[in-house]
Amino acid sequence: MSKIRVLIAEDHKTVREGLKMIVEAETDMEVIGEAGNGREAVRLAQELQPDIVVMDISMPELNGLKASAELKQAAPDLKILTLTRHTEKAYLQELLQAGISGYVLKQSEPEELLRAIRAVAGGGNYLDPAVTNNVFNLVAGQHNKHRGEVVGEPLSDRESEVLRLIARGFSNKEISAQLGTSVKTIETQKAGAMRKLDINGRNEIVSYAILQGWLQEN
Repeated sequence: MSKIRVLIAEDHKTVREGLKMIVEAETDMEVIGEAGNGREAVRLAQELQPDIVVMDISMPELNGLKASAELKQAAPDLKILTLTRHTEKAYLQELLQAGISGYVLKQSEPEELLRAIRAVAGGGNYLDPAVTNNVFNLVAGQHNKHRGEVVGEPLSDRESEVLRLIARGFSNKEISAQLGTSVKTIETQKAGAMRKLDINGRNEIVSYAILQGWLQEN
């Protein structure tokens, strides 16, 4: 029986080596390549054509979300399993839209990763049980849009800019000065963006900004 050919994309070498040991301890899997950043992950996936890419989300040069989107555009049948510590619905929404097949939390047990690899490589989908409720709520939010809710509605350019500046540590007053508008308007745009993404508080704004790659920009 042929083994599941796995490409691991993770920027921390120690974590990458740990993942490799977990995978190669299984008789039905093998690691055929390792990438330390998103750009390298895209190149190796196209070159090696693995059965599945285990993709960290927070990576330099090209984050996991953007790398996944590039790969799915170039090779729609490629299976991608993402790894992250974040459970926010905004993360899930972006990743599912990018076409990933599985989502596993880094803090889960190794067996969870192995189950996910087998499920995704076999043509299925896999979501870490810890985020199942978030997926249910996300889907429910989409169905409730006809009631006037805005969950899942795209952000406006100004809402994105406000969140970007908040994530970079600017206060509402500083943002209003930069954008030439009132503090009240900034507060309204912030609240609207958070409602659309279904996130709460600055920590979740920062998590969303990391996923978007906003904090990697110069």
